[in-house]
Amino acid sequence: MTTLSEAAGLVLNTADPAEKCRLTRQFAADWREGRIVEAGAVPPPSRPARPPRPELLPPNRMPRRSYGGVPGRIALLHALAHIELNAIDLAWDAASRFAAEAMPKAFHDDWIQVAEDEAAHFDMLAGLLAELGAAYGDLPAHDGLWQAAEKTADDLLARMAVVPMTLEVRGCDTTPATMEKLKRNGDDRTPPVLEIIYHDEIRHVAAGVRWFVFLAERRGIDPVAAYHRLLAERFPAGLKPPFNHQARAEAGMDRHWYEPMARR
Repeated sequence: MTTLSEAAGLVLNTADPAEKCRLTRQFAADWREGRIVEAGAVPPPSRPARPPRPELLPPNRMPRRSYGGVPGRIALLHALAHIELNAIDLAWDAASRFAAEAMPKAFHDDWIQVAEDEAAHFDMLAGLLAELGAAYGDLPAHDGLWQAAEKTADDLLARMAVVPMTLEVRGCDTTPATMEKLKRNGDDRTPPVLEIIYHDEIRHVAAGVRWFVFLAERRGIDPVAAYHRLLAERFPAGLKPPFNHQARAEAGMDRHWYEPMARR
C-alpha cells in the first residue's frame, strides 16, 4: 500500500465488518509509523461495500429500541454497532475524498485516528452483542448516515458541518441519558462501553470544529455564519434539543453555533 487514499479505498471496499476493523487498525498503524506517508488522490468509491446483512430499511420502519430486557438491549446495541460501522467508513471517506483541498497532514492524522476509534467501538459493541447470543446483521438497520455522506460529497466544509458537527455531536447529547436508563434497568455491561464512546465522540466533534474553522477561515468566511448556512441547506430539519451544553463546549461548540438552529 503506497498512499493513504489507496488504503482508504481498500477499507471502504471491504464488506466484512471484522476485516474492515482489522484493516483500519493496520493502515492507521502504517500511517502513524511512517510506512504510508503520501495522502494520494485515488477517489474513494461512491458507496462502501456492505455485508448481505443487515437488511437496510427506511428509518420509520426500524424496530424500536428499549433499555430493559435482552431483546431491547440487543436492538439498542445493534443500532449503535451499525452507527459505528458507518462511522469507520465516514472517517476514511473524509480522509481521502477531498484531495483537491490539499489539507495539512494533521487533518489526515485526525480522521485516521477517528477511524481507528470507531473500529474499536464497533468491536466492543459486537462483543456485547455476542454475550447476548446475537451478532451484527441479525436485525435490520437504516442507511441515514451514508445518505448524509452522499449529500456532502461535493464539499469538505459541508461534510464537517453535517457529520461530526451535527450527527456525531447528537450522540454527545443523548449518550449520558442512555447510560443512566441502562443502569436503572440493571445493565452494568453496556454503560462502561458507552462511556468510552462518549468521550471519544467529544474528541471527534472537536476535530470537526477545528477543521471546519480552518476551512472557513481559509475561504475568508465567518465560521459560525457558514455553519448556519450549510445546516439550513443540507440539514433543513434543524437541530433537536435538548443539548448537552457541557460536551458541546468541550468540543469547541459554544451555544451560538447551534442554539439559533434549534427546532422551534
